Amino acid sequence: MKNLKTKFMGIEINNPIVVGASNLVTNQDNLKKLEDQGAGAIVYKSLFEEQIQLERLQFDEKLSEFNDMNAEMLTIHPQFDYEEVEEHLLNLRRAKESISIPLIASLNAINIEVWVEYAKLIAQTGVDGIELNFYPNHLDLNREASDIEKEQIMIVKEIKKSVSIPVSVKLSPDYTNALNIIKKLDNLDIDTFVLFNSFFQPDIDIEHEKHIKKSNFSHSGDYKKSLRFVGLLYQNIKAEICSSHGIFTGEDVIKLILSGASSVQVVSTLYKNGLSQISKMSCEIEEWMEKKNYNNLDDFRGKLSKNTLSKTPFVYKRAQYVDLIINADTIFGKN
Repeated sequence: MKNLKTKFMGIEINNPIVVGASNLVTNQDNLKKLEDQGAGAIVYKSLFEEQIQLERLQFDEKLSEFNDMNAEMLTIHPQFDYEEVEEHLLNLRRAKESISIPLIASLNAINIEVWVEYAKLIAQTGVDGIELNFYPNHLDLNREASDIEKEQIMIVKEIKKSVSIPVSVKLSPDYTNALNIIKKLDNLDIDTFVLFNSFFQPDIDIEHEKHIKKSNFSHSGDYKKSLRFVGLLYQNIKAEICSSHGIFTGEDVIKLILSGASSVQVVSTLYKNGLSQISKMSCEIEEWMEKKNYNNLDDFRGKLSKNTLSKTPFVYKRAQYVDLIINADTIFGKN
C-alpha cells in the first residue's frame, strides 16, 4: 500500500484529496461518509458576510412591515437578536466533534473589521484552520487594482495577528499579476494557497428577459489554469499549494502533484459522481504510483514544475502558446 500522506495548511493529512466548501458538508451524515471514503480534510461551508447582511435586512423589513399602523403603537413585534453567526459557529463545533480528520472553516467577508471579528469567533470553535476566500469583485470603475490588493494584504495581517490556528487563502486568478499578490501574501506566512476560487457568474433568460441562476459546477479539465500557476510557484514560495477547480479523477490529482501541489480540493466531482469518488480517486493514484514505482507523493511532487524542467523550459511561458499556434495543424491532426 502506497503512502499518500501530505500536508494541508501545515497539518499532516492521510490523503491529498480535501473536500472543498459546499452544501454537501453541512449534512452530518455526509461528513462521516466523506471521512470513511478517505478524505484528507474537509472545508466547511463558508460564512458569508453578505448573506448575513441580506438576511438581517429582510428580517428587519418583515418585523417593521406593520409598524406605526396605529398612532399609539410603535411596533407589534418584540425585538430579536440576530443568530445567524451563532448558528454557524454552533454547526462548526458540531461538525468538528463528529469527525476525526481536520475540519477547516471558510470565511468570506467584505469589511476588514468583520473579517477579523468572524475569524476570532471561528478560531474559538476548535476547528483546525481558517480558509479566507478572496475575490476582487470588479464593481467600481474608479478603484485601482493596487488598492484592492493592499486591502486584502491588510486583512491577512490583522487576522494572522488575531488567531493562532493555520490560515489559508483561496484566490481567484483575476488579478493583474496573480503571482505578485501571492508572493506578497506569502511574506505574511500564509500556510497554504488554494488556487483557484470558482464564483457564481450571472446569466440571462432572453425569453423572459431576466437574470437566472444556474449551477456553478466546474468541468473536467478546468484545473489547467491551477496547474500552470502551481508549476510556476513550486519552490518559489514558502506556503503549500492546494489546487482547486475542475479536479475529477485520480489522474487529475497526479498531474497537479507533478506540477507541485501538496493537495487538491474537490466538490463538483462529488456532486456528479457521488461521495465514493474520493476512494476511487485514491485507488487510481495508488495504482499509478505502483506502476511508476513511487512509494510516496514526495517522490514525484514538483517533478514537472518550472524549476525542475530542463528539456522543456518554456512550457509555462508564452513561447509554448506560440508553438501551439504555429503547429496547430499537426497538433489537431489536420493535413
